[in-house]
Amino acid sequence: MNKMAKKSSRMHLFGSSGIRGVVDREFLQRTHEIGLVLGNLYRSVIVGCDTRTSSDAMKFAFLSGLLAAGAQASDAGVVTTPTLAYASRHFHAGAMITASHNPPEYNGIKLLNPDGSAFSSAQREQVEEMLSDKSYSLAHWKEMKKCTAYPGAIDQHLERVLADFTLKTALRVVVDCGGGAACLTTPQLLFRLGCGVVTLHCQPSGYFARGSEPTRENLAELRHVVKDTRANLGIAHDGDADRVAVIDDKGRFVPGDKLLAILALEMKAKKVITTSDASMLLDGLGFQVTRTKVGDAFVSEELSRGGDFGGEPSGCFIFPSVSLCPDSIYAAAKIVQLAAQAKISALIDQIPSYPVLRGSIAADREVMAYLKESLREKASSIDTSDGLKLAFADGWLLIRSSGTEPKIRITAEASTKERARALYDLGAKAIKECLKAQ
Repeated sequence: MNKMAKKSSRMHLFGSSGIRGVVDREFLQRTHEIGLVLGNLYRSVIVGCDTRTSSDAMKFAFLSGLLAAGAQASDAGVVTTPTLAYASRHFHAGAMITASHNPPEYNGIKLLNPDGSAFSSAQREQVEEMLSDKSYSLAHWKEMKKCTAYPGAIDQHLERVLADFTLKTALRVVVDCGGGAACLTTPQLLFRLGCGVVTLHCQPSGYFARGSEPTRENLAELRHVVKDTRANLGIAHDGDADRVAVIDDKGRFVPGDKLLAILALEMKAKKVITTSDASMLLDGLGFQVTRTKVGDAFVSEELSRGGDFGGEPSGCFIFPSVSLCPDSIYAAAKIVQLAAQAKISALIDQIPSYPVLRGSIAADREVMAYLKESLREKASSIDTSDGLKLAFADGWLLIRSSGTEPKIRITAEASTKERARALYDLGAKAIKECLKAQ
């Protein structure tokens, strides 16, 4: 294999948020090898996992690699990704076994620095090169260490979050953890904040009682429970709780762009780091907005260079004072604090909005190579820094390959619903035509 081919194969190991795949023999073997690489690079690593049925198998394969390389490995057990990220400050690196919001047959690995940030592009490339070249080694048996338990990660994270929130509130909050890792964290946090907590899907389960991604479609039951119990709000997480979604006091799903805006306002942020698919409403609110590729790893990397707050419309929000990892546990506390001051519905209705359409089409990333030619004459300009972002006088269209699934994602925003639909349909039609031509 020549160097160009090697580089091409390496580019597909990491997606926009770590490494993911369907769990099979090959993926477990690769997990063990990644553990060997990490053990060669970092002398102490803390490892946690979500509730998926395959997470123990993945975790122990990874730990085996770390230990075989002679690293000191600590097992935090079932924790959320932000909890593991906060614990990583005591280690040279952290590794979270999770596929986040992907379906239950998937699993993966998120690699973290002591400050909670995801591995940088340079770090990811180093891991890929060592895997490709098999340039890792086993330690002598005398140098191999035992794995130690690290049982205090959840308590330490909760204490850090609670240190910033002295307000006690009697709000009624419905918490839907979807059977994921937040079952062990968010209900306890909100109870300690004084909330009357109604739990939904808060028993850890690797099968997930609903779709793991906290989207409008997956949270229909939560919306009903919020209305039926006359709760002040509903809070939902994905499998590893790096994402949060909110249902307001009227039972309405709060769009991620608006949630990003009200959190940035609450943080009194001046410089906000977000992604290329975030709404143009942020610019209208007066923030200094810097956009990155879609993916919390890119937001985190940019935020490390400066910024007050970062996040994505998907529900990932980063609070630099805690760590550079998306922290939906801290976000939940912030949202409860906001709801104690004013109704979430009123806050949301004060934020200007533009019609946004988001969707996806099952397709491999190779389709992207054909799309630029077919769309070249359709827009005033095309930005290729993250897929294809077409600019128009009254809106924009973003087409990009998913970093976690074999899908092409489409986002369109415009001044009217009709125009947003027209832009979305333009992208969908172009993708379908390219698929037919292949």
